[in-house]
Amino acid sequence: MTIYDEEYFINKKEYYTLDSFEFENGAILNDVKVEYMTFGTPIYDDAGVIKNAIIYCHGSLGNYASMKKIAPLVGKNDVFDENKYFFISLSALGSPGSCSPSTTDLKNKFPKYSVRDVVNFQKKFLAEKFNIGHVLGMIGVSMGGFVCLTSAIEYPDFADFIICGVSSYKVAGHDFILSRFVNEIIESDPDYNKGELTYSLLRTLRIASLAEFNFGLSKRALREMSNVELAAEFENFGNESIETDIYDLKYCNECCMYFDVEDDLDRITSDVLIISCKQDPHFPPELDAVPMSEMIKNSKLVIVDSDLGHLCFNELEVLSDELNEFLGEFDGS
Repeated sequence: MTIYDEEYFINKKEYYTLDSFEFENGAILNDVKVEYMTFGTPIYDDAGVIKNAIIYCHGSLGNYASMKKIAPLVGKNDVFDENKYFFISLSALGSPGSCSPSTTDLKNKFPKYSVRDVVNFQKKFLAEKFNIGHVLGMIGVSMGGFVCLTSAIEYPDFADFIICGVSSYKVAGHDFILSRFVNEIIESDPDYNKGELTYSLLRTLRIASLAEFNFGLSKRALREMSNVELAAEFENFGNESIETDIYDLKYCNECCMYFDVEDDLDRITSDVLIISCKQDPHFPPELDAVPMSEMIKNSKLVIVDSDLGHLCFNELEVLSDELNEFLGEFDGS
């Protein structure tokens, strides 16, 4: 049983500055901030390099503290025993806290970035800060799964394993249209190109964010709420969304919208555990996890049944047996 709560992880944040970072499109930013946290116990090899690192990759516009999702499983002899593993979680490129449109104040002049840029940003940070060029594993949730898959494709020797949760190998169908819809809403605001926050942009941000409301919990969970409860949840969701920066949202949305590694999945040599949820409105198993598992060598698939839907990683402890079985093949000591 863990003694760590959400506040503990939030208070673990640290900062590091990269001298520079070059984007895939050739743009270069200097003095690039990385927000991160570490947790657990580093174990070193004979060369003094950490050999038991596991990298946690959060979802769209999350941050380093999203690693709190594994908190119920970090106790002694548990799946993610803090004495056995050393976790590193950073706020990804484009996410507030690290280098992003809002934190650099570049807004709509921030360089366009891809999932490959997010991977290279992470990889450069790990090399510079921790002298890590190889990790034991990576855990990615939603967009974080995109990061894990891309990393395993571009750098086959980087991670022994990846755990890809409620994610996919491409954004297509209803998800692509949702991303296009969010883009259309944002670009329809004439104030967007001003690069400064206006009342109109706040309203547009709220509407664009509300387009995502139906894609969290399962259809059953939403149906079982009364309309009064649903209206209240919808209102709260919209109100909380205005804490997001509209430029962070736009750039992250475009980064995900064109993600597609279907033709490259055969390049993955890491062992892969795919975790999917039967009720996930974003990535239904039959359209995403199942075909992905068939295209990746050395992959295992677990499909959970949860009305949390796309948010099922918030009860990750229900998968402790499956996670133990998978991680039992990897020794960080």
